[in-house]
Amino acid sequence: MDNPYCLVNLALIFCTILVKAQSFDFVYNGFNNSDIIRDGVAIINPSGALKLTNRSYNVIGHAFHPNPVPIFNSSTKNVSSFSTYFVFAIVPLKKTFGGFGLAFTLSPSPGFPGAEGDHFLGVLNKTNNGKDTNHIFMVEFDTVDGHDEGVDTDGNHIGINTNSMKSIASQPANYYVNGTSKTEEVYLQTGESIQAWIDYDGVNKVVNVTISPMDVLKPITPLISKVVDLSPVLNETMYAGFSAATGDKASSHYILGWSFRLNGAAGPLNLDKLPVAPPEVITSSKNSHLKRILIGTFCSAVILLLGASYIYRRMRQHEVLEDWELDCPHRFRYRDLYKATRGFKDSGLIGVGGFGAVYKGVLPTNGAEVAVKKISSNSLQGMREFAAEIESLGRLRHKHLINLQGWCKNKNDLLLVYDFVPNGSLDSLLYRQKRDIVLTWDQRFNIIKGIAAGLLYLHEEWDQVVIHRDVKSSNVLIDGEMNGRLGDFGLARLYDHGKNSHTTNVVGTIGYIAPELTRTGKASTGTDVYAYGVLLLEVASGRPPIIYEPGKGALVLADWVIECLQLGNITDAVDHRLNSVYVDKEVQMVLRLGLVCSHPRPEARPTMRQVMKYLNGDESLPVFEQQLSTIGSDRVDEITSKFLEVFSSDTINISRRSLSVGQISSTSLNGGR
Repeated sequence: MDNPYCLVNLALIFCTILVKAQSFDFVYNGFNNSDIIRDGVAIINPSGALKLTNRSYNVIGHAFHPNPVPIFNSSTKNVSSFSTYFVFAIVPLKKTFGGFGLAFTLSPSPGFPGAEGDHFLGVLNKTNNGKDTNHIFMVEFDTVDGHDEGVDTDGNHIGINTNSMKSIASQPANYYVNGTSKTEEVYLQTGESIQAWIDYDGVNKVVNVTISPMDVLKPITPLISKVVDLSPVLNETMYAGFSAATGDKASSHYILGWSFRLNGAAGPLNLDKLPVAPPEVITSSKNSHLKRILIGTFCSAVILLLGASYIYRRMRQHEVLEDWELDCPHRFRYRDLYKATRGFKDSGLIGVGGFGAVYKGVLPTNGAEVAVKKISSNSLQGMREFAAEIESLGRLRHKHLINLQGWCKNKNDLLLVYDFVPNGSLDSLLYRQKRDIVLTWDQRFNIIKGIAAGLLYLHEEWDQVVIHRDVKSSNVLIDGEMNGRLGDFGLARLYDHGKNSHTTNVVGTIGYIAPELTRTGKASTGTDVYAYGVLLLEVASGRPPIIYEPGKGALVLADWVIECLQLGNITDAVDHRLNSVYVDKEVQMVLRLGLVCSHPRPEARPTMRQVMKYLNGDESLPVFEQQLSTIGSDRVDEITSKFLEVFSSDTINISRRSLSVGQISSTSLNGGR
């Protein structure tokens, strides 16, 4: 053993054995003849595509590589580096928004017993969500907003999760154009094939996630790069796989090719030979074609035998669609909405607004709870304009917006179908006569942050600029997790980024209308910011924007907050029902931010992106004491006087309505429609 060459050979043999012990890899170019483990509704199509879910609602599908991954490095006792590369496609049902997404997972076993669908993606459930004992690492490719995650900003996004559906890092689904800082959006549920790479650096403990369309090479810059130590999360051996789920929204989720490697880059896939996700159609065959012919013939014979009188009665109930209606997606049948609301009975009435009554309903097709707004109009042209607007606004998707699911026209009634939100409006919680439930400061702060995120999406992050034009507490609805969601887009206007709004009519609600609107009538993102500032003051103080007192007239909330500021104690304006249980720094910041956002001069207001930075603590709110202390008189001149002008004007249609809860009077200026 004195021969040095022998020592070298032994060392090489030892190193080879060590490397083999730490290596693990596989490649699937399609899944025909594979031993992949499947459960739920997951199947392998004849083409070789791994289909995790089908077109059914409320189903789950899982697929796992059959052999466990020895994920821990035997020498360092830490999680080894690993890399996975796969191609997926999400095909939504026609005329639906699809849902809910799929996830790559590392889990202790090849399955998720007791997992729920919907936002849990078939991985976790309400009981075990967030528990360290799950030992689950997941990268989600999510297509529906409204997660119980707290950090995701858009339905079309990607997130890194450990043991919880709350992402530790999340980004909209984009990829970086190589050599630049420019990003291009990747729409996850178009049915097109999408490449995804997930790389974990076990030395530096960094997870990188990258995506791109099929015709784009892997971008140099990852979409997400997050420092996270997976050693406390994972077990010594883990199963690699995928999970997908549907709920009241359905899509077919496909994995078309997949490679994985421990301690090295995942192997390449033969993209030219990968299967392609089929479009969302009913498969055709000779037998099924024959069945359709036979069924059609039989049905025709039955209909003919029913008689002319029966046919006449049925034809009277048939919904005849005009050409313009066929162009607007997501149309519900009137009979389904009539059945869902039990004939629009008053017992199902949950609200009355300036544009119509809102009813709670349960869709007979899938049992989903919805809110149906019934709007009456005698103007066919106005109906067509509104329908054209639905076509654009119906694509808005954000967890802090009330999503429009669809619509229906029946004679002179336009029916809009929205997500049902169980806890009612913010103003009903702030001003309810029964004081048994008081929103905590944490709940209030979470609500205003959510509405800010929703407005940022409308102003800057969607395809077009959307001006809401009626931001107020009665249009903020509170979901089951006490998150705020902005609704009622009846007054909203859209225009392209980089262009100016051409809106020239004054609409909105007294107390939230920016002063410049009464002069020019031009709505802008700044007028939404103004109304949001008033909302901040309202939430912090527990008082409406204008308090009507018999014999004293109207008291403007902002004037009172400024008076508290000038007297040196702005916290005197805080809602006394909080019993001083709040974060003093946050409360003061919210009150000051409310005053700055509702500044009479538009140029003095921040953008919603700046507002988000202040609320998230990314930037400190500048000291505006001198500026704020001098705008009280401006507010009286610019705001209160304008209210008086509006009240005395004969040119603007004014209608006063009483809110159903709290007996607080609110005056709306209705224009446009």
